Amino acid sequence: MTSRKLIITTLLLLVFLASHLGANAGNTRIAVKLDSAKVLMGKTTKLHIDITQDKGLNGLLSNIIADTLSSVVEIADKGKNDTTALDNNRLQIKRDLTLQAFEPGTYQLPPIIYIVGNDTLKSEQLTLTVDSIQVDTNGNIKDYKPIIDEPFKLLDMVPNAISNYWWAWLIGIALIAAALFAYFKWFKKGINPLKPIKKRLPPYEEAMINLENLKKQNLWQNGQEKEYYTGLTDILRVYIDRRFGINAVEMTSTEIMEKIRQNKDAHIANDQLNNVLEIADFVKFANMHALADDNELSFQRAVNFVEQTKPVPMTDETDGKEEESND
Repeated sequence: MTSRKLIITTLLLLVFLASHLGANAGNTRIAVKLDSAKVLMGKTTKLHIDITQDKGLNGLLSNIIADTLSSVVEIADKGKNDTTALDNNRLQIKRDLTLQAFEPGTYQLPPIIYIVGNDTLKSEQLTLTVDSIQVDTNGNIKDYKPIIDEPFKLLDMVPNAISNYWWAWLIGIALIAAALFAYFKWFKKGINPLKPIKKRLPPYEEAMINLENLKKQNLWQNGQEKEYYTGLTDILRVYIDRRFGINAVEMTSTEIMEKIRQNKDAHIANDQLNNVLEIADFVKFANMHALADDNELSFQRAVNFVEQTKPVPMTDETDGKEEESND
């Protein structure tokens, strides 16, 4: 009878030690403990893992790789291993998991699985109770602070895609504006801003070169009298514009002559210009045909007008005469 009691007592002691000392595999031991077996919904508690093993072994906590222990209990923080060297060539590894649940109830946690070498250890299963937050519906519930109507702001109507990236929109608008400016200022007029601009000749030299080029075309000799007089008067209009600052390009022949008679540097040759403009108007607008002599004379009068009105270069003698006249 005594031996039977002794056997039963020994078995109970072994069960007790197995449940309190944790799981063992060879010289490796794992034990787990909760800070609190009961928490409020949304609050956290610590699950302490304590592993003792021989040095030189590499182990793995296999079922904490995910962010949950179960479908309800989450791992808010996995912590890190804290390793301490013990006597007899042993190591102690501690790790704390932060657990959290958002549904009330009592849940049995799965065992922590530790794989070391060819052995797989499982810790004991713990129970976690999650309590819901009790609200006193009869109490005087107040807001944390009074509701304040925020003042209306125009930016509140702007989509986030614009307000958050305002700098990108600003750069885009600036680039579009620059492109439109370049198009209307240069490209629409056939001007290449990247191409070096040749220095323009003085009005007199430009007019004489254009007159010589017009003469070489032999327009009136080939029956193109209108084209001839149009080219001749266009050259004179541009010359008058550049030489005297008179916008002759946009004026009629009568308006040009009125301005020329009022200009002290141009009125000396107004008869030459007037004869050219009169014949040109008859040919271009009255469909009249000029004689060959008139065509040649009109060209010579145009040359005479440019020659007689070209700027006089300043010389020492000219400066002396001006000083004498001023005296």
